[in-house]
Amino acid sequence: MSNAYTESEERQELRKAVARLAGTYGREYFTEKARNGGKTTDLWLDIAKNGYLGINVPEEYGGGGGGIGDVAAVCEELAAQGCPLLLMVVSPAICGTIIVRYGTEAQKQRWLPGICDGTGTMAFAITEPDAGTNTHNITTNARRDGDTWVLNGRKIWISGVDEAENVLVVARAHDARTGKVKPVLFVVPTDADGFEATVIPMEIVSPEKQFQVFLDDVRLPADAVVGDENGGLVQLFAGLNPERIMAAAFSLGLARYALGKATAYAKERTVFQTPIGAHQAIAHPLAESHIEIEMARLMNAKAAALLDSGDETGAGEAANIAKYAAAEAAVHAVDRAVQTHGGNGISQEYGMAGLLVAARAGRIAPVSREMILNYVAMHSLGLPKSY
Repeated sequence: MSNAYTESEERQELRKAVARLAGTYGREYFTEKARNGGKTTDLWLDIAKNGYLGINVPEEYGGGGGGIGDVAAVCEELAAQGCPLLLMVVSPAICGTIIVRYGTEAQKQRWLPGICDGTGTMAFAITEPDAGTNTHNITTNARRDGDTWVLNGRKIWISGVDEAENVLVVARAHDARTGKVKPVLFVVPTDADGFEATVIPMEIVSPEKQFQVFLDDVRLPADAVVGDENGGLVQLFAGLNPERIMAAAFSLGLARYALGKATAYAKERTVFQTPIGAHQAIAHPLAESHIEIEMARLMNAKAAALLDSGDETGAGEAANIAKYAAAEAAVHAVDRAVQTHGGNGISQEYGMAGLLVAARAGRIAPVSREMILNYVAMHSLGLPKSY
């Protein structure tokens, strides 16, 4: 009789292997790259070489043939070793999932191997300055010009453009049949004429940068369109549940890392002849974080299992709840870790304060906690739509 609350042996071994690999790099490697303008390319390619980067992509395209739960486990374990890689959320999970599901065979052969081996990282561009979380207000437009498409518009908060070979861009095109506009997905090379990206200065300690992207008459061939140009929001939303599951994994890894550091410090730091972890004022908040983390991990495992089973509706609710719970757990864990370290918590030497912005970002991106509450209120509780 199997234990439904225990991950498979294969998943557990995957976690251990990724943790071992990431542990050879560690937080010092990550922060050194971030503070000195370097990149974690060595770690990225090492993950790929060991078959973990594209573990959710079918084997015939260079992947591991696993599911979203597997790549989420990779993302979580990297973060738990102090190496939270945001592009894990974007390239294999969002872009990889959409291309696997809706790309033509030629597109899969063209783009998926590079996503898997780390040489063809793909960014994702949906957010715009004047649209925010309202996808229906996207103004980046695509128009036909003979056998080609021409894109114009602006995107913001696009991760890792400087490390990507291509960007999967969400634009709107005129539908000649209905007279309305429709969302269409395009793969845009980052070296295309008319494509420009500028760095957004950030307080977060990370080697992965955020960009504002400008598309000025970017001309693309017909086969740059992913899937059916009339596929609508269904194709776009195929990447959103994976995005939430991966964002939850990212937050959970951060939370585990912070809690591990705080717990170790509380065992060693002695004041008034006793370790500070013996005091309930220290022990109870850390115990609360452990509880919050484990609850969020369980919900994320449920979300991944539902998505991998094909239950998109069930996965939608679970993925949103998991993302919300994981972000809250991370914020609480990091805050408590800083407090546990006292003055050392705000020093660079101990590296706790640098996690504050990263953890807090989980409440905002890729979807805000308020929009998740709107989703749960409307879809789970049946309350009237508020927006």
